[in-house]
Amino acid sequence: MVLATIVLSSAANIYTFAAVVLAITLGSLWELAGLTARKGQALIFPVAAVAVATYIVLATLGLQHAYEKPLLAFTVIASLGFSLIGERQGYFARSAFTVFGVLYIGWLASYFIALRNLPHVGAAYTIASIVAIAITDIFAMLVGTTLGRTPLTSISPNKTWEGAVGGLLATTAVGASFGLIPALHISWWDGVLIGAITSVAAQCGDIVESALKRDARVKDAGSFLAGHGGILDRFDSYTFGGIAFYAALYITGHIPR
Repeated sequence: MVLATIVLSSAANIYTFAAVVLAITLGSLWELAGLTARKGQALIFPVAAVAVATYIVLATLGLQHAYEKPLLAFTVIASLGFSLIGERQGYFARSAFTVFGVLYIGWLASYFIALRNLPHVGAAYTIASIVAIAITDIFAMLVGTTLGRTPLTSISPNKTWEGAVGGLLATTAVGASFGLIPALHISWWDGVLIGAITSVAAQCGDIVESALKRDARVKDAGSFLAGHGGILDRFDSYTFGGIAFYAALYITGHIPR
């Protein structure tokens, strides 16, 4: 609850929100580095951290789209260069893990900043996206634990189709309710599509993070949040959910093409 309050209240200002997102992404990156280390070759954290922070800063300054490609090129080159330090065995894994970490953590998260940076509606859209993703998590868990019978995937045995559908329906309903909020300027039918896209993406983000943990043979990515595992465990749905919400707004014409 405290964490949710901090994140939601920070959306009132682009710079406080960017600071919170930066802290979350760097913490998540640190935990991902631990997962890659368990696979035998840790990602190059200094390179990845600089690139992730740069993605957040560029998005905050509204320069994200102009410099995305050069930043990706820098990340690849720096990853290949710094991965030369150390044993030749594992060179490919170190460099590949580093690039993956930057894109998975930094690039995806930067779209939350891009969402917040939208003129006039940025704060409202950001809060709406966070609420939509949270509703997906909450109802997928509630419906899954009470009515769940059919396993969704072997990657995460506790997830069920019933829970996934419950999360989808609840978030779709929340999306429809966006039409009742004047500050969002979203019709109910556009809200239905936005909610559905966001919910599916959020659940996919959860499954992907579960796959990373299973591959590393750990239950949680970290132990930073008591009772919730690590930072990455808590925000796994938001990795895909944020950019999906942004994309859904673009598809429905609420972001200029």
